[in-house]
This record gives sequence, C-alpha cells and structure tokens, in this order.
Amino acid sequence: MKENIKLTSLTKTSGCAAKIGPGVLDSVLQNLPKFEDSNLIVGFDKKDDALVYKVSDDKVIIQTVDFFPPMVDDPYTFGQVAASNALSDIYAMGGNPSIAMNLLCFPSCLDPEIMHDILAGGYSKVQEAGAIIAGGHTIADPTPKYGLCVTGFAHPNEILTNSNAKTGDVLVLTKPIGVGILNTANKAELLSENEVKEVTKVMTELNKYAKEAFNGLKVNSCTDITGFSLIGHSFEMASGSNKTIEIFSESVPILPKALEYAKMGILPEGMYNNRDYLKNSFKSLANVSTEMVDALLDPQTSGGLLLSMPDKDAKEYLSRMESYTPWARIIGQVKDRENIDIIINK
Repeated sequence: MKENIKLTSLTKTSGCAAKIGPGVLDSVLQNLPKFEDSNLIVGFDKKDDALVYKVSDDKVIIQTVDFFPPMVDDPYTFGQVAASNALSDIYAMGGNPSIAMNLLCFPSCLDPEIMHDILAGGYSKVQEAGAIIAGGHTIADPTPKYGLCVTGFAHPNEILTNSNAKTGDVLVLTKPIGVGILNTANKAELLSENEVKEVTKVMTELNKYAKEAFNGLKVNSCTDITGFSLIGHSFEMASGSNKTIEIFSESVPILPKALEYAKMGILPEGMYNNRDYLKNSFKSLANVSTEMVDALLDPQTSGGLLLSMPDKDAKEYLSRMESYTPWARIIGQVKDRENIDIIINK
C-alpha cells in the first residue's frame, strides 16, 4: 500500500517561491566570468528565460533547466506542475520543446511509488508537449525537488526575447496571478477544495497553446511569469528594452480570494524578496491598494506568458485565446522611457 504523505510538509518553501532572491543572485553572478561565443544568441546577460545557441543558419537550440520543491501534496500533480513550468521557458522564447531530462531529489525514507508518481506526472506533460524524456539524474535529499532540463529548436527568425518591447505595444497576460499567495494559504489549510482545484488547474496548463495562438501575429517581446512576479518580469522587459511599462492593475487577471488572503498578510517569502529587490524600479499610484501591489509581486509557479505586441495583433490574439482560456487579457502598455521602469496604475 502506497504511503500517504503531504509533500508540502517536507519543504519550507514551495514552487518558484523557493528561488534564491534576485538581489543575492545578482551579487554572486556579477563576480563570475562571462563566456563569449559568437553563436550564443541569448545568454543570461538580460535575464531571459532560456539560452539560445545557433547551430546553423536556419536552426537554433533553446535550452533551459528548472526544478523546485512541491507546492501541492499529490505526487502526480507535483510532477505535472514542475514539468509544465520547465517547458514554459521554451515556449516563451518562441520555440518548441523536443527533448527533456529529469532532475529529481528524493528522500530515501519515502515510498518509491511516490517517486514513480512524480515522474509519471512529468512524463504526462512532456508527452502533451510533443517532446520526449531521454534520461535524467536523481539524488537522495531530505527535501523532494523535481524539474526538467529541456531542449527545444526554432528558426533564428522565430526567437523571442524579453528585451524588444516597442513603444505603443500593449501587454497581454495569458494566465491569472495569485498562485504563490494561494499556495501559501493552502499550506496553512485555508483553501477550499474548489480553490485548490482552480490554482492547480492554472499551474498544470501548458503554455503550448498560448504560444501556438500567436503564430502568424506580430510579437515584439515575450517572457513567462514565474518566481520574479508580474512586476519583476515586466521590469526585466522594460529595462532590457529601455522602455517604461504601465500596468493597469484592475485589468490583471487574479485568482479568486488571492487579494483577500493578501490583505490578511498570507504571503510567500518570495514576495518580500521581490519587493525589496524591485522597490526602486516601480511606483504605484495612490489609487492602487497595498494588497494589489503585493499580488503583483507574488512569485508565480508555472505562470502565463507576457507578450508585448501591437494592439491590432493583441486583439486577434485574444480572440484566438478564447477557445483555450477565460483568463487572457490586455493588462498594460509600453511607453517611451521615463524615470522609472514600471508604473502601477488602477
């Protein structure tokens, strides 16, 4: 009989909220050597979602790695969320995933069937993506962690980065935020069964369909929303593009009850790390509530795509997305550079 255990009880932090704070990471990386290679099209200099390496005039490799501790208790679902999150980076760069390898840390005291279920969940999402798993690496660890190293391919002209937003573009977000807040509330056993189902559904949805929907449309810049929050990833796009981004907070899709829990102070540690790092990079107008700003700084796990695109293309994109999700909407605009990266408006 398989052991019944809550995976979230084995970890202090969960999902993308477990990432090392961006300030600490910046201070470490700036003192490490930077490698030069004429075929490296995208590296980590602009904090993009994945590396892009040219292998021929008509093909590039897109590669990423992502893993984290559980944010849900069910092993199979944890595997699905972790795989969906890792695969997302390839879609955000404009490519399609082809090959993946498992990364698994697993407590030796747990039933191996739990390990099987985690891997099976990951396999299900890799299959849905049309990719294959070709191996991996496992180690014994008191805290379970799972993710993937993913390789995808694209034509060089199809590559999207987080640093090419254009003045006059609108911003489209394809999934709701509030995932980190609700996962924190769930650890405290505050969520209803329906609320757990809602946040789990969001985390397990592949961004494959959001990527397919913009085929043939003009997309100037793209990223996915994960542990750095909506404000954080918008900041990367704004600073990388030398623009200012204005977010219309009331247009941002937010999971039900997320603002209520935020107002109660039920917030993940990663939110505070994001706020501290970004405090000089954004300003919120007086008509925006504190809990709204907290939600915009909330670390997401397997969040949606954020696209910078012309208004006409955005409207066509939203029309196509209606068959996939009720959440996609225009949430902001790109402006000429001002004295701040991000403006939060009502």
